[in-house]
Amino acid sequence: MYRFLLTPRWMGINIFVLLAIPVCVFMGSWQLSRFEDRVQDHRSATQQSAANEKAAAAPLASLLPVSTETSGKRAEVTGRYDKQLLVPDRDLDERTGFYVVTLLKVDGTGKGLPVVRGWLPGTASAAKAPAPPKGDVTVTGALQASESAGSNGVTTAGGLPSGQVGMISAASVVNLVPYDVYDAWVTLDTADAKMTPVPATTAQGSGLDLKAFQNLGYTGEWFVFAGFVLFMWFRLVRREAEALRDAELGLTEETA
Repeated sequence: MYRFLLTPRWMGINIFVLLAIPVCVFMGSWQLSRFEDRVQDHRSATQQSAANEKAAAAPLASLLPVSTETSGKRAEVTGRYDKQLLVPDRDLDERTGFYVVTLLKVDGTGKGLPVVRGWLPGTASAAKAPAPPKGDVTVTGALQASESAGSNGVTTAGGLPSGQVGMISAASVVNLVPYDVYDAWVTLDTADAKMTPVPATTAQGSGLDLKAFQNLGYTGEWFVFAGFVLFMWFRLVRREAEALRDAELGLTEETA
């Protein structure tokens, strides 16, 4: 009864099934490995963050450019505070507020380093942020990579009032000052002027973010596809066998 499986039409179907199932299983396994890699990266980042808090601060120049290895490490740099900016719509402890960012003109380079001196609740438009300290200062804090449009809390909408920026990055700040800006920023260990310190974030791509769980979802989808292909093959085989059996028994409509 199942000799029809050797016909040219069914040979094509069989070859497709034999190729589709391993491909689906391979893709599902690959997506699962991507998720497992992200879980491992998250564990490593958590362990590194704990180690960074206990490690001694290093000179800023030794940690640049910012990478997954240096992101979150404590940096120490000396200079003079210059222009101050506010970053609105930043959440901390389930409250909405803003970051107070002051550019530090680093000694010996003339370049500006954005320093997050702290967080304040409320709206940046109605707030009066505390002025930065005068004279030479030495700041110590966690080194962070410049934010991008995909970073948490970033505001990409334009039309912000003067003195406000939507993201902390060299690209968004360099046109506001007459000097170069580091492609990095620092969040202070201890916030200035009774502000709340802003915790360091893990490097992008090293956490259990939405993309990581998308990998897990794709894993399930590929295995479902493999099961669906196998289910449809069995169903088609069964229908074909039943049709041939009905024809042998004279139960088809043509015979009637």
